[in-house]
Amino acid sequence: PQAFAKDLRRSLDLPRKQAGEAQQQAELRRRILVVGNDRVQPETTLSRQLDQAVEARLVEAGKPSHHVHAELRIDRPETLAGMQLRTVEATRYVMPFREGGSLPGLVEASDDGLYVVKFRGAGQGPKALVAEVVSGELGRALGFNVPELVRIELDPGFANAEPDEEIQDLLKRSGGSNLGVDFLPGALPFNPAAGSLPIAALAADIVWFDAFVTNVDRTAKNTNLLMWHHQLWLIDHGASLYFHHAPARTPGDERTPFPLVADHVLLPFAGSIPEADGRLAPRVTPALLADVASAIPREWLDDGDVQTYVTYLERRIAEPREFVAEAERAREQR
Repeated sequence: PQAFAKDLRRSLDLPRKQAGEAQQQAELRRRILVVGNDRVQPETTLSRQLDQAVEARLVEAGKPSHHVHAELRIDRPETLAGMQLRTVEATRYVMPFREGGSLPGLVEASDDGLYVVKFRGAGQGPKALVAEVVSGELGRALGFNVPELVRIELDPGFANAEPDEEIQDLLKRSGGSNLGVDFLPGALPFNPAAGSLPIAALAADIVWFDAFVTNVDRTAKNTNLLMWHHQLWLIDHGASLYFHHAPARTPGDERTPFPLVADHVLLPFAGSIPEADGRLAPRVTPALLADVASAIPREWLDDGDVQTYVTYLERRIAEPREFVAEAERAREQR
């Protein structure tokens, strides 16, 4: 499983390296902030140009810029009873995010909201969307800031208006339900060098959580953390729960200590991982895991069995939790 995880991380990192300037521009796109009719000016000439490009695409689509998502969604429910993702319909393709290999896109939906859409027809397939839902909703239930996830329906004819052939092919392969992630306007990628660091307890909690769900993709190269309204938000969990990508399950794979936690971007700032375990582990109950798994659209599953994820996480949370000891060892060795 560890070798497979390293291969998965390399597959995620390579397109980012190839993206070069495109990745930097994509990060700057996240600096766009539109609240009502008031626009916060971007910090650089390039980001201003990107900001204007987004607005131009919206105007071209017949939607004035003040319709860009402006509602704050920072509720963090403690439990999720019979949870289901809210369903919306895609109405406009605004622009692609070309960082990474999955080519997510900024899409306007029937509720007038903007969503970063992860397409089921992308290279990593529907299982990456399943991981996004399970890890994202579990993180939200444990009190972390996670953008709202929605099920976004895409008409196959949606691709006909897209001139870019690569994007058109992706949209054609993605007819039906896809995953929408609430677009956080004005959010900035988390950068430890910028000086805005989380408190040690929060950093430890996030490290614990990522070790629990075997998330290989929250490193210094790609933090998958955003700063929005002075709070830290967790995004992009498609590389977690990588056991389901393996051609065959390895007996006991749910008990892996997850040594890749040593590369976690927040580990240098984290407090005690055992203390984080004491805060979070008692809240991961069978009922909570069943509620989280109930949100997975069945058409994203090969065998239609959500119990696979419940069982995996139930066994992973069982004592002794080797991933806790491994994370603490890695923290002490920093």
